[in-house]
Order: sequence, then C-alpha cells, then structure tokens
Amino acid sequence: MFVRAYLRASTKEQDADRARADLIRFADERGQRIACYYVENESGASLARPELFRLLADASAGDVLLVEQVDRLSRLTATDWERLKGEIRAKSIRIVALDLPTSWLMLDAKRDDFTARLFEAVNGMMLDVLAAVARKDYEDRRRRQAQGIAGAKEKGLYRGRPADTTRNADIAAMLKRGDSWSFVQRTTGASRSTLARIKKQTEVEPVS
Repeated sequence: MFVRAYLRASTKEQDADRARADLIRFADERGQRIACYYVENESGASLARPELFRLLADASAGDVLLVEQVDRLSRLTATDWERLKGEIRAKSIRIVALDLPTSWLMLDAKRDDFTARLFEAVNGMMLDVLAAVARKDYEDRRRRQAQGIAGAKEKGLYRGRPADTTRNADIAAMLKRGDSWSFVQRTTGASRSTLARIKKQTEVEPVS
C-alpha cells in the first residue's frame, strides 16, 4: 500500500502546499509514510486537473489517496463527481481525508474484511455528502461574487478581472504547435470559449 498525498489550491496566489505538514503528521501518527505528493493550483470545480489524474495513473489497487479535506478533491457537479469516483473505483484506490474520521481506518492494514466493507460503505455515503456540501459552498460563493460584481457595475466601479497573460501565451503557443483543444484544456484548465477567443486573437494580433 502506497499513500499518495494530493494537495490543491484554486489559484496561483494560494499556497497549494500549505497542508503538507498536517498530512505528514497525520500519516506519521498512524505509522505510515507518504510515498508521493501531487500538488497543483486548479479549481476543485473542474475535472481539468493534471496532477490529480497523474496520481490516479500512478496508483495501484489498494493505494491511499490522502487529502486534507474532501473539498480539496471535489467541488464538482454531481455528474463530474460520479465520473471522478468511477476513475477512483476502477483503480481500487481508497480515499482518506483528515476531515472524514470514518475514512481513517483505510490506513489500518490489519482491519478485518467485515469492518473494511462496512466502513467503505459508510465512507462512500459521507464522501457524497461532503462533496455535495463543497459544491453548494462553491455555488453560493460564485452567486455572491456575481451579485457583488453586478452591484459594482451599477455603481461604475467594476473593471473586470485582469487577463492571465502567462496562461494565455502558453495557450497560444500550444494552439500554434497544433496541440488538440482537449489537451490544451486539460493542461491549462481554460474553457473552450477562452481557447476560441485566444485563437481568434492570434489570427489577427499577438497575444499580450
């Protein structure tokens, strides 16, 4: 059994590695060692997370995916959460989250079969609940953000979010190189509308 730690933050301004010490302490207290770390700055509301899927590709049956909180793993829609769970189940990976005590037994190699099956069932339900709560929190914050922007626009105070020029330049380079749109989306987390806009810009002017 390998313990693989996944650390995520939504933006480059946030420290995705912040919880590393807590995960190490948690594993140490249970006589485990974290074999690999997968760290990225991507939205938990998107499946376009290269490091998460690298973890899944590297993992073998029985490995543990360790996260600080379930929302580090998922703020996904119900449909996308089911898709991600399907990938995890297909690899027989066990999820352990510091904010989900019932999952901690997954690190105990001596558990009996009945107890393991019972806790896996409980964990499955709890993961679904926490993933739904995380998604609702995400949608609530997006709604409040939209309301704030609308209010600022009415007052003439909203100037919009500055463009991510580094990411846009990377996208333009990948498109020029002939990479598929699906690959560019997975790599950068950008939407197809963003790719279309940048492609159109590069046809008439360089991307700043």
